[in-house]
Amino acid sequence: MSVIAAGRRHSVACRTDGTVLAAGSDLAGECDVSGWSDVIAVAAGNVHTARNTGRSHTVGLRTDGTVVATGWNGSGQTDVSDWRDITALAAGWRSTLGLRADGTVMAAGRTGEGQGAVSSWRDVVAVACGDWHAVAVRSDGTALATGSNQRGQCLVGSWRHLVGISAGYLHTVGLRDDGTVVATGEAASGACEVEHLRGIRDLAVGSHHTLALREDGTVCAVGDNTYWQCDVEGWRGVTAVAAGSTHSLGILADGTVVATGNSSDLRCDVDTWQLGERQDLRTLRSTSPQGAAQ
Repeated sequence: MSVIAAGRRHSVACRTDGTVLAAGSDLAGECDVSGWSDVIAVAAGNVHTARNTGRSHTVGLRTDGTVVATGWNGSGQTDVSDWRDITALAAGWRSTLGLRADGTVMAAGRTGEGQGAVSSWRDVVAVACGDWHAVAVRSDGTALATGSNQRGQCLVGSWRHLVGISAGYLHTVGLRDDGTVVATGEAASGACEVEHLRGIRDLAVGSHHTLALREDGTVCAVGDNTYWQCDVEGWRGVTAVAAGSTHSLGILADGTVVATGNSSDLRCDVDTWQLGERQDLRTLRSTSPQGAAQ
């Protein structure tokens, strides 16, 4: 369950009471979440730093399995009001994915690169969106991918023993059940240099960087650090992480939020947020439908 999300120029998180907080750019209304309630997970549209004017979208999963959305809808990515029985969400550049309780996947938004071709997917337990591609983990620990493969970001067919997956601009990262990490896609930024990582329990991927949450609550990062989005080594007691285009977020056990990276548009203005004390991320997964997580 993703209770925090980082987009192109905004940050979103849901409190334990089901309300939602947002900070950052609101060019398309992506931060208009003050009226939301009964929300248990959020996702934020992310785009490569050089694309468009920074417009984005935000989606939220309600306790009853319905979905609420706000923000940029240039390709229909917020047309999700009729979705039902959803257990997890993911948001990309112009796309949104919803994982149903029966293991099938719904898609809204851009389909030009094939990122919405998910109707045949079955037995899915986790989903993620990149800019132009979509990926998923099946119940048997294998992976699925669709969409643009220009940097090999969809070459996940050989992956096994997965428990999580995350997607960036041109790369994909998977978490194995033994706490190791695999990656594929664009290598120039260093965001795929994950072979050395051990004891990892969760991942978050930005446009050109990768965050890894360790079992001990510390965080490590690889990839582009132009805006200091990888300066997370000092974080302690972290229960969840999120990666945006050029910024990173973490939730602490006491419900406060930490941020690093590009602070323009006030996307990192989260130091006053209080989300409520959080269960361990592994407990959240085990009690959510199908253990689904973005």
